[in-house]
Parts: sequence; structure tokens; C-alpha cells
Amino acid sequence: MSAGGGTKAVLAALAANLGIAVAKFIAFLFTRSSSMLAESIHSLADSGNQALLLLGQRQSTKPADETHPFGFGRSRYIAGFLVGIVLFTVGGLFSVYEGIEKLRHPHHLESGLIAIIVLAVAIVLESFSFRTAIKESRHIKGDATWWRFIRDERSPELPVVLLEDLAALVGLVFALCGVGLTLLLDDPIWDAAGTLAIGVLLLVVAVVVAIESYSMLVGEAAAAPVVAAIREALASAPSVTAVVHMRTLHLGPDELLVAAKIGVDEGLTTAQVAAAIDEAESRLRAVTSITCRIYLEPDIPSAVAVAEAG
Repeated sequence: MSAGGGTKAVLAALAANLGIAVAKFIAFLFTRSSSMLAESIHSLADSGNQALLLLGQRQSTKPADETHPFGFGRSRYIAGFLVGIVLFTVGGLFSVYEGIEKLRHPHHLESGLIAIIVLAVAIVLESFSFRTAIKESRHIKGDATWWRFIRDERSPELPVVLLEDLAALVGLVFALCGVGLTLLLDDPIWDAAGTLAIGVLLLVVAVVVAIESYSMLVGEAAAAPVVAAIREALASAPSVTAVVHMRTLHLGPDELLVAAKIGVDEGLTTAQVAAAIDEAESRLRAVTSITCRIYLEPDIPSAVAVAEAG
């Protein structure tokens, strides 16, 4: 995926969350609702997350140098991992702490109607952000399920924004239920329960984001269909007799390292081997839109058989 769609979704989420965070915090000052405070911190954390994602995108475009010969593409994965940490420490843990405190020391709401109005407006704005993320993701997702898209997509921005926006909408519903039940039943324990539910929700999302980003930081291969297409392209090249073994590794969302040992016809001259490798590389690049760094090692069938037997 190019960064363009992800950037549009991130910017939409950032604009929505900054405005929502200010509105929620003002509502908290009037109502003293713990659910509103938790949602204010949630939106503030989300704004910081989007800023991290944008910074990661910017860092990833830096040209390669002697110290970083494969470039800075993984900066986007580092940003995604930090987003998980921010969600965990700033959003989730604070909300859980605040919810437990309000369960122990209930506090009656003031001007609850203001909280309900702000939450309703926030749901509309978050829905706009979520709709943008879905629209940008749909043409990349194809026929895959949304969960499979989140698990398999190698660009971190869209899955992260999708999860954040979904968590934000569900969190707003929790807050709305907490405030609404508190006003209806005149019992502040429901506001505390809403706050605690928001915290647990954020922790779950944070763990998912962190696990997926960590996996890419450690190093993941290309998706199975891409690996199969690359292997087939190499095997179809003239003078190539076999793909002995192959490894792929994402250097970044839009850059792939491909290393393979290929069998070539016995008796080829050095020039012919070089030509066979060039053709194999050309066919490989034709089957994937991802920028590839390709390293191919030729071997003759007899040497391959000896190596496999050994």
C-alpha cells in the first residue's frame, strides 16, 4: 500500500480527535464525569498516536546511508508499536485507574445534559473519521475479512486507525451509557462503570496493536500470495531449473528483501548465467508492486542435488 491512503485516514482521525478532546475536556470541567475525563484522555492519546504515525511516515522516507543501508522503512513499524504503548499507558491504564477510584469514591454528575450533547457530537465526528478509514482500506482489503486485513496488512497506519476509531466509537457508547444511566437512576456508580469499561477496551486494542507492530519489527515475510507469485516468477524464467530455497523480509511496508538460491542449466557460460539472473529479477519485479531488493544465488543442478543430499 502506498502511504497516501494511510496518510489521509490518519489526518482525518487527527483532526477529529483534537476537536473532540477539547470538547470532552470542557464537558468534564462542567460535569465532573469520570467517563468524560476518560474519554478526554482517550481522544488526547489518539491525537498523539496519529502524530506518531505521521512522524513514522516522514522518517521512513529518509534516504539510505552507510549506517542504514536498507533505509528507514521500519520507522513506520516503530511508530505503530509506540502507538500501542501510548494507548496502553496513557489511555487504558489511566481509565482503569479512574474507574476504580470512582467505584470506591462515587461522585455525582453536574450538568449531565452537557456531557450527553458532547458525546453525541463526538460520535458523529468519530463516525466521519471511521468512515474515511474504512473507505481508504476497502480497496486494499479486497475479499479478505476485516480481521484478516488487520492481521495481514503490512502497512501499519490503516489497521491502527481502524482499531483506534472503532475503539473510540465503542468507548463513546460506553461513556454515553454510563452518563445516561447515572442521570436516569441517580447513581454515579454507572459513570464509574463506563470509565472502567473504556479502560478495558483500550487495553485490549493496545495489546492487539502492539503485538502486530512488534511482529513486523522483528521481521515478517511477505504475505503468502506474494511469496507464491515470486516463487512462480523465478521458476518460470528461462534457464532456471528450480527455486532451491527463498526468503522474503519486509524492510518496510513498501519495500521487500528477496533472497533466493536458484538452479540454472548446467553448461551455461558466465554471461548466460548473468542473463538468466537478470531475467529472473525482471519477472519477479513484474509480479509485485512492492519495491524489491533482490539477491539471487545461482547453482547448477548437480551442486543442488549434492547440497540437498547433504
